[in-house]
Amino acid sequence: MNIIVSEEIRTVCPEFVGAAVDAQVVNTPYSAELWDEIHRCEEHFRATLTTESLKEQSSIAATRRVYKACGKDPSRYRPASEQLIRRMLQGKELYQIDTLVDLVNLASIVYGYSIGGFDASKFVGDTLTLGIGREGEPYEGIGRGQLNIAGLPVYRDAQGGVGTPTSDNERTKMTLDTTHLVVLINGYDGQRDRVVENARYIQSLLRRFAQSDGGTITVYGSE
Repeated sequence: MNIIVSEEIRTVCPEFVGAAVDAQVVNTPYSAELWDEIHRCEEHFRATLTTESLKEQSSIAATRRVYKACGKDPSRYRPASEQLIRRMLQGKELYQIDTLVDLVNLASIVYGYSIGGFDASKFVGDTLTLGIGREGEPYEGIGRGQLNIAGLPVYRDAQGGVGTPTSDNERTKMTLDTTHLVVLINGYDGQRDRVVENARYIQSLLRRFAQSDGGTITVYGSE
């Protein structure tokens, strides 16, 4: 899979760096061990963060800045990582979906980056391009119906949008049948080393919980 960062994204965030994890996996409905990890993470964040201090994390603050630069209100269309951590801090249970979705959510929570997880067999073509959503552009967010992605960063394949930092698309979502996974980490704070560290963490989770060798990492965006 080729990944292109468009000039419109480079203009609003020249420091952007992303990482893609491409792996063969086996999904399962539930992993108790994985949820033990998620609960430990919940306890740590509830002891160290508030819903206000959360916004100051570099990964989340940078994503919010890019939303504003693209013309989107980050408090109305929250980045997924912020949504997940806020839910924890408010004492609400995270949604349990399946092992791959839960695993990607944990990786997003731990590092604060908005991360998209996709069934790569559902991509159309061999290229993804990161651009900015347009007015009236059709996009069905997972569990959200039609989502207004105008002003949101969006990955597109040959057919259209597949992922934004707020919500991924129903068309390319992971299911229990997913065997070819692509995970995209969005580093709008430009911290290349931390983005790569997040990718390696995802590989470790895939080895532990998805019967995978961890696959490969590709870094793209800012040099």
